[in-house]
Amino acid sequence: MSKFILKVGTAAAVLLACANASAAATVTYINSEKMTDVPRFSSDRESMEMILQEHLNLLATKLPEGQQLKVEFIDIDLAGDVFPRVPVRDIRVMKGQADWPRMHLRYSIEQDGKVLRSGESELSDPNYLMGARSYNQDLYGHDKQMLDDWFRKEIMPAR
Repeated sequence: MSKFILKVGTAAAVLLACANASAAATVTYINSEKMTDVPRFSSDRESMEMILQEHLNLLATKLPEGQQLKVEFIDIDLAGDVFPRVPVRDIRVMKGQADWPRMHLRYSIEQDGKVLRSGESELSDPNYLMGARSYNQDLYGHDKQMLDDWFRKEIMPAR
C-alpha cells in the first residue's frame, strides 16, 4: 500500500509541476496500435501514452520560458519482450539481449508559433540494463531513460 501511495504522490507532484511550468510538450502517436512493440490492450496502450506524455512534459520544463516541445512518435519498441500470462494481463520481461528499447520520433521546438528547431530521431539503447538508471522501479523506466538521454544530447545542447 505504501508503494502505491508513493507512486500516486509522485505522479501528482509531476502533474502539478507540469501544470505550473510555462514550457509544455504536445505529444502525438501515429497509429500506436500498429507500432512494433506497445501494449496490446487499448487501455494499457493509453496508459503508456499518458506516462510518456507526462515524462515529456517534465522534460519540457527544462526548456527556456515560452518554448514548446512537440513530439510525434512514429514507432515504439518498448524495452523487454511481452509474454502473455493470462488473457487480461501481459508480463514484460527484460533479458538484455535483442530486446532493447527503440523509438522513432519527429520533434520540433516552437516559440510564439515559430519553429526554432525540428528534426527526426531514431533512438535505441542496446545497453539499457547496464549502469545506474533513474527509473529502475518505474513502468517504462528504461524507455524514459532513453528519452532523457535524447533530450539531454539533442534538445538541450542546441539552445
